[in-house]
Amino acid sequence: MLFPGLFLLLGALFYPLLTVIVPTFVDKGFSLARYTPFFTDSYYIVILWRTIRIAVLATVICAVFGVPAAYFISRRQRGLKSFLMALSLFPLLINPVIRSFAWINILGRNGVVNSLLLRLGILKEPLALLYTEFSILMGTIYLFLPLMLITLVGSMDNIEDDLCEAAESLGANRFLAFFKVVLPLSLPGILVGAVLVFTGSITAYTTPNLLGGNKNMLMATFIYQRAMSLSDWTGAAAIALIMILITFIAVKIMQSLARRLDKR
Repeated sequence: MLFPGLFLLLGALFYPLLTVIVPTFVDKGFSLARYTPFFTDSYYIVILWRTIRIAVLATVICAVFGVPAAYFISRRQRGLKSFLMALSLFPLLINPVIRSFAWINILGRNGVVNSLLLRLGILKEPLALLYTEFSILMGTIYLFLPLMLITLVGSMDNIEDDLCEAAESLGANRFLAFFKVVLPLSLPGILVGAVLVFTGSITAYTTPNLLGGNKNMLMATFIYQRAMSLSDWTGAAAIALIMILITFIAVKIMQSLARRLDKR
């Protein structure tokens, strides 16, 4: 019964991946010449660290904003909870291109933010908010925050209200009970959400391309440039393999943390 799915996985994923990646190690014999620039060329290193930095920041910020929002939603009655979850997940139903163009209208020189600040007299000239790392980060958070909310609400639903009431009966206020009871019990859900947000952020293409431009390329946009603009498919495959390895290592670290927390 595993054969159909296994055949599809091998035929549609692993075989094409191998046909693209194997040539990156071949240059008149075995060679790592395609990978050395990532450790020697400052241009490659800047793009690599920018990608990791934005993915990590987006993951942390999604967790910080997602935890209180998910706790609030999980403690509502069923009808209101369903409405709030639908409202939270609504952005996932919109095409990423449309969402990115919305942020262009918000962060542009004539956008909502600059227009408001100019009218209030806070600024004398518009800020350059668009085509920066800040705009990529904002778009990425907006893109993947719903995934964090889904995971956290499901995790917090399993935490009984009696536990918080017991903590409060022992002298803890509601704020302390949240940090001593709810937050530790929801850490496995936070880690699962962090995996989803990090892997999505590090591989996202549309949002960084539209909001970051050519001056703030990430790994995904760099792959597209090498493959489609420069027709260097082998170089693009080498970058893709590095992305896969980084994502795999990050996921394994988070899974290890989740297993240790489950044991505790």
